[in-house]
Amino acid sequence: MTTTEAAVPALGIGEVAERTGLSVHALRFYEREGLLVGPVRRTSGGRRRYTAVDVEWLLICVKLRASGMPLADLKHFAALVRGGPGNEAERLRLLDAHRQRVDAQIQALEECRSLITWKVGVYAEHLARGEADGLWDPTA
Repeated sequence: MTTTEAAVPALGIGEVAERTGLSVHALRFYEREGLLVGPVRRTSGGRRRYTAVDVEWLLICVKLRASGMPLADLKHFAALVRGGPGNEAERLRLLDAHRQRVDAQIQALEECRSLITWKVGVYAEHLARGEADGLWDPTA
């Protein structure tokens, strides 16, 4: 271990779970599936020790997964990052394709929100008048 490594506090799996919002089980899964960009260090007793870089990467993974990135794409992205310089164009293509999917989801959700907002207005107007006339009734 270098002097720099010794100066950087290592975090246990519980601390990393707390900081990332991932469960301990999920962290072990991420490691098994090759989603981390570097090996997780271990103590002489076998306990995982994470660095700040590991936590930063995991926070990126959390956001990518929360935005709907497929696990296979996240694995591919992690492999590219682990591969080091020279594959940035492929990383960009992968991230841009995901961004386009997210943009399409946002557009679809905005259309849904617009319809819901309109429908809320219709109901609010009818309730303010004290009448249900004109509201759609599937039993009528």
